[in-house]
Amino acid sequence: MATRKDVKNRISSVKNVQKITRAMEMVAAARLRRAEQRIADLRPYAQALRKMTRQVAEAAGVEARNLPVLQEHDGGSKVGILLVTGDRGLAGGFNSQIIRAGIEQQRIERVAGRRVEFSVVGRRGASSMRFRGEELRGEYVGFTDRPAFADARDIAEELIASYVDEELSRVDLVYNRYVSPLTQYVRRQTLLPIQQAEVFGEGVAELQLAEEEVDEELAEAHRKALWVYEPEPEELLADLVPEYAQLTVFRALLESTASEHGSRMTAMRNAADNAKEVIGDLTLEMNRVRQAEITQEILEVVGGAEALS
Repeated sequence: MATRKDVKNRISSVKNVQKITRAMEMVAAARLRRAEQRIADLRPYAQALRKMTRQVAEAAGVEARNLPVLQEHDGGSKVGILLVTGDRGLAGGFNSQIIRAGIEQQRIERVAGRRVEFSVVGRRGASSMRFRGEELRGEYVGFTDRPAFADARDIAEELIASYVDEELSRVDLVYNRYVSPLTQYVRRQTLLPIQQAEVFGEGVAELQLAEEEVDEELAEAHRKALWVYEPEPEELLADLVPEYAQLTVFRALLESTASEHGSRMTAMRNAADNAKEVIGDLTLEMNRVRQAEITQEILEVVGGAEALS
């Protein structure tokens, strides 16, 4: 049976762990608020750029097909997947669920006869994929706590270059979509070809719904208006598409950062609560040990008194 000193030392150790986890929870909460604000600030610009890209693409018509970044590679058999993870751990299942989603997507692509090449954001994801024996096409680390647009631009430019050079037939993003500190879910989003991306998919319906909620008649008049483009739509589209791809990657980085802080805050809160329960159990154990020691001392005193008498 453990002595009272041993139990007290264990209680002291668990209390120190509890202090650390509480501090990490507070730090994660502060960083989460900043990450949420960055996402909110990006949203209006992202919606406006998505709308502009769609309108310019419609105006360009068949001429847009001549742009290398808009040409679909039907015969391609190599898919690029960008996994967005974090540089640090202690965030629950934040990193592991991205890795699992990437491996599952790789299995699906192999069944379809396509090969997968991974690019990874974050040290945790990169080390996990290398441990699995995967050869990484790109590795981007050191900025996941506070990503800058320059980081997203570098990543997007490399992915676009690989697609234009026909090294990849499709580029997907896999990242944690932030909903709340308690809720994040893995999302797979097609970045290239742009015809399959959100600008021509679900984002259009989402934007049209937002317009109708603001002013249905104004939205209808806006869609029927005659637009004059300078330079020509196809030239403008050549600049808008890379900008849209960079913004999409940046949004994924921001969503992932907020998800990481939210997941870490929740994990540290759970760890602190568990430490509190352990301290309670150890305190009861220490009381039982102390009671046993007192009982033993009383028995020794009584035994000694009986021996003297």
